[in-house]
Amino acid sequence: MDWRVFLTTFAALFIAELGDKTQLAVITLTCNEHKPLPIFFGASIALATVTLLGILGGEALLRVFPADILRKLAAAAFVVLGLLMWFEVL
Repeated sequence: MDWRVFLTTFAALFIAELGDKTQLAVITLTCNEHKPLPIFFGASIALATVTLLGILGGEALLRVFPADILRKLAAAAFVVLGLLMWFEVL
């Protein structure tokens, strides 16, 4: 196990996910349903599945595009999404 990659990934995602819409959805579901364990397991499996899709997609894209191009495309996508959210298009 590469602990540096593991800890970097954990820290980046932990910080990025704090206060995001997923966390707010889980809080809302817990308040409405009062069943924290099924919500925890459902949210955990959903996040793991989405992460797996990202990993598989990233690996597939790396076979077609160089990593530096993918990083630039990802950065551009973040900027575009941020602008769309800023101007309340999304």
